[in-house]
Amino acid sequence: MTADPSLRTVKAWPFEEAAKVADRLAGAGKPSALFETGYGPSGLPHIGTFGEVARTSWVKRAFERLTGLPARLLAFSDDMDGLRKIPDNVPNGEMLRPFLGRSLTAIPDPFGTHESFGHHNNARLRAFLDAFGFDYEFASATDYYRSGRFDAALLRMLERHEEVRQVILPTLGPDRRATYSPFLPVHPKTGIVMQVPMEETRPQDGTVVWRDPETGERFETPVTGGHVKAQWKADWAMRWFALGVDYEMSGKDLIDSVKLSSQICRVLGAEPPVSMTYELFLDAGGQKISKSKGNGLTIEEWLKYAPPESLSYFMYQQPGRAKRLHFDVIPRATDEYLSAREKLRANADPASPAWHIHAGEAPNAPEPPLTFGMLMNLATVSAADTPERLWQFVRNYAPGATPESQPLLAQLVDYAVAYSRDFILPTLKPRAPTPEERPCFQALVDLLLAHQAEIEALPPGLPQAERIQVDVYDAGRREPFIQVMKDGSNGVARGWFNALYQVLVGADQGPRFGSLAAAYGIPETVRLIQEALARPPAAAAGAESPAA
Repeated sequence: MTADPSLRTVKAWPFEEAAKVADRLAGAGKPSALFETGYGPSGLPHIGTFGEVARTSWVKRAFERLTGLPARLLAFSDDMDGLRKIPDNVPNGEMLRPFLGRSLTAIPDPFGTHESFGHHNNARLRAFLDAFGFDYEFASATDYYRSGRFDAALLRMLERHEEVRQVILPTLGPDRRATYSPFLPVHPKTGIVMQVPMEETRPQDGTVVWRDPETGERFETPVTGGHVKAQWKADWAMRWFALGVDYEMSGKDLIDSVKLSSQICRVLGAEPPVSMTYELFLDAGGQKISKSKGNGLTIEEWLKYAPPESLSYFMYQQPGRAKRLHFDVIPRATDEYLSAREKLRANADPASPAWHIHAGEAPNAPEPPLTFGMLMNLATVSAADTPERLWQFVRNYAPGATPESQPLLAQLVDYAVAYSRDFILPTLKPRAPTPEERPCFQALVDLLLAHQAEIEALPPGLPQAERIQVDVYDAGRREPFIQVMKDGSNGVARGWFNALYQVLVGADQGPRFGSLAAAYGIPETVRLIQEALARPPAAAAGAESPAA
């Protein structure tokens, strides 16, 4: 790949991060870069896993385009960790109780499909990453420890055992300070990953000496060959040192861990990788999402209502800012993604999120003629409970569209029906127009009927939508919505458009009403308004909407 140094000037965070990695390699004289993401396989992959791998992938690709140098992405599984508690979301959980404390790859798989619980979760992780087409190499801590890949680094840590301890000790309480060692020996009899003090460290022999607190038996254990596991912060630093990791991002909750691991990495004799801290996700109430609480949105839930690229778009935007991760963010993220994707087709701008999501090239599939918001509004006003029902109205706007010719549109139709059914229709309460509003709604009916032949003679889609929008404005140019503009002409207050959606849909707002009516059709739109006019009039107090 040819280097493009001009990309340093692109105002996009992946290129800003890539430039830091490029500077690191230039200073070290390295010919290639190693990017890493870490994964704790005591649980299943989740939406945060997707976000971290996707974001790291964008930085890696930006680095490759910027420098022309090769790069690798290592997805590292900490599967040698001891299982500390029984997860809530596994079958046959009690079968794990006798194995608490043992490495995840040394206990049975409660799902009954793999040789161990760790192997099962690793397989889920790889299937998860493969499903999204990530370009990565998988690494297992168990394999790396047992194969000797970490032996030299572990021996170095043994040589500098006390220096490593001095990095961590100030962060611990009195009891832990008395017992802390960066090494967790694997008990040769029970297989438990032991958290015990070292009675001796013997760098010349490559061993540590410790005592079983229950039996009093004394053991001398090699730090090589998978006989010990490093404690978390020391393990992270040792991995960076051993593998020469150049870049790793992590969540805000690990800021202190990054600082400590970076210090340990320097104690071992290497410069820690370039790091980026991303903010954590919040639930609907603004509280931090917790896997144990289950108060967040899962990746399966997102993909039930929107394409995976919309999730990528959401992850791309402002990674340093805390964002609500809830069902109500899906429609906006989807339409913003579709807009960015359409712009990418006209201009391959490397500052665009779509450029990073699609590796710099616009997809071959045609752009959908309707927005996701429009499809959801159509699904709502028509109470479409099947994609086939919604397609009837889609073809009013785009007569030639079919699921075969418009595959992305076909997906969006399915998503819109599901989202409207599960989240919009159950909450909508269309109101009747107030006495003051009724003349405006009746005027819109009269205008649409008077101009129906003219409108339907126009090409479907945008031409009809624009013509209908003229009638929408004309209907609103009367009390209580008339608004005098700066040039003295009569305009329309925003309250008219709020009232349209409050009365006809039950929502406070929506896309341009002309577009919705063009897709819904003049007869159906007129019927919808007439049904609203037939409702008992709302109380006069409801007329507050024009001032909205």
